[in-house]
Amino acid sequence: MNDSLKNSVSGVRIAHEEMEKIFFKILSSRGFTEEKSASIARVFTDNSLDGVYSHGVNRFARFIKYIDAKIININAEPAKKFSAGAIEQWDGNSGTGILNALFSTERAMKIADKFGIGCVALSNTNHWMRGGTYGRHAAKAGYTFIGWTNTTRNMPAWGAVDFRLGNNPLVISAPFKNDAIVLDMAMSQFSYGKMEAAKEKNSLLPYPGGFNKEGNLTNDPAEILETWRALPIGYWKGAGLALLLDLLAAILSGGLSTHEISRSEHEHNVSQIFFAVNVSKLGDRSAISKTVSTIIEDYQSSVPAAGSGKILFPGERAMFTRKENIETGIPVEQNIWNEIIKLLPA
Repeated sequence: MNDSLKNSVSGVRIAHEEMEKIFFKILSSRGFTEEKSASIARVFTDNSLDGVYSHGVNRFARFIKYIDAKIININAEPAKKFSAGAIEQWDGNSGTGILNALFSTERAMKIADKFGIGCVALSNTNHWMRGGTYGRHAAKAGYTFIGWTNTTRNMPAWGAVDFRLGNNPLVISAPFKNDAIVLDMAMSQFSYGKMEAAKEKNSLLPYPGGFNKEGNLTNDPAEILETWRALPIGYWKGAGLALLLDLLAAILSGGLSTHEISRSEHEHNVSQIFFAVNVSKLGDRSAISKTVSTIIEDYQSSVPAAGSGKILFPGERAMFTRKENIETGIPVEQNIWNEIIKLLPA
């Protein structure tokens, strides 16, 4: 292991092969099959490679705690509840969120192969970690993708002081050259994972992200995490969008809504939606690649404001981060890595 650790300003850098191997060992020790251990370890590592540490290496120990507490059923498999043409309802049976989401993405793509469009509405599943994982997976396979999840209550309605909404992440993706354009965003200005990471580093947010206990907007993540009054994106617009995403997730899946999920001590048995479109079935499919390239070229010809640098499309920064982290190792806070190492079997 020593060859894979490199000194870092904030801790250590771990070679991605070594990180994935350690994740696999820990998961296997918890009773996952080799196939499931490999899939989960790969997703956590890939999230970290792309710089989404809040839903990668930084989240891994918490995920294992949920496994050890039996909040997640590691042996569960999704079961079909209902089918009506291009839409299917599935029950995740409180299984592993990553595995259920991978299954649902693949299933939506398979339905789209038959009907042009496919939708899987999934109830009783668990945290999918980084939603962009599934958008990128579908887009790299040639599909456009829209997906979202509801969450426990963690954001106020606009004008309210208590929290009734989830920050309900939304993912939209499309194929682009050999990779993908991937928009992955929570309905709060900053996800709680990013705020937790900023607090860990004693860093301020670049813009106000929520309200402190005096009711004032603040960019101090510790103050926002104390009140849980995150700022919705676009103020009332983000709050409204969060409400409709929750409503549609519950209706389409026949699963729990945010207020029902919030009755439990832990966030689990959430509802998720996976839409895939097989663009190869469209009448103008031969022109799609050129259309996307032209749109992105025009978008990136924007004149950047002072200090902004290159204008990036959604998901492009992750490509640069992935390349850097493959070459230099994934940066990890020392205390987080120590916690993970303690989870290895004796």
